[in-house]
Amino acid sequence: MFTAIAPRYDFLNHLLSLNVDRSWRRTAVARLGWEAKPDGTYLDLCTGTLDLAAELARRDGFRGRVIGADFVVPMLERGKDKAPRTVPVAADVLALPFPAARFDGALVGFGVRNVADLDRALSEAARVLKPGARFVILEFATPRFAPLRAIYLFYFRRILPAIGRLVSKHRDAYTYLPESVLAFPEPEALSQRMVAAGFSRVGFERLTGGICAVHHGTR
Repeated sequence: MFTAIAPRYDFLNHLLSLNVDRSWRRTAVARLGWEAKPDGTYLDLCTGTLDLAAELARRDGFRGRVIGADFVVPMLERGKDKAPRTVPVAADVLALPFPAARFDGALVGFGVRNVADLDRALSEAARVLKPGARFVILEFATPRFAPLRAIYLFYFRRILPAIGRLVSKHRDAYTYLPESVLAFPEPEALSQRMVAAGFSRVGFERLTGGICAVHHGTR
């Protein structure tokens, strides 16, 4: 599915979020605390077209490297030239090909809800991080304010899939998106899973009325 939608993936991300996804990524990078080690090596899991990896790599003062890991190679091909200091690597988040305590920090943007085993993915992220390194997750959520929630769900279930099908030419991909979001743990539950995976000082904040959340924890 992700191979099929790769050619229009970035365009649709910006279109369907009304371009707000760019500010969400900036917020995720800001929570990483990379400034403590600007020449370090960082990991962007489920990187797709490396949008989040590129956001970090372009920060003023960043002198390190960002490894973008994903097993959808056509997505990596689309993003490999987005920014210097990014390195695409074909890898499965459930069995990362990196030694323990390798990275100075890690992020994942809109990816953990797609993995087959969430707890294993979180444990793998913990395994490859150095002690004291931060892990940031950017993921969709559902608003708690009832009127906004109703509007959001109408858009997510009716309008977004129609636009996605029209632009991507893929029948199922943008029906899968709202289904995967609604089936994914809410921020409080995801925080508990992060603690169980070995992260401390876990917290989250809701963004844009609660349609998105940025989570952070320390290895």
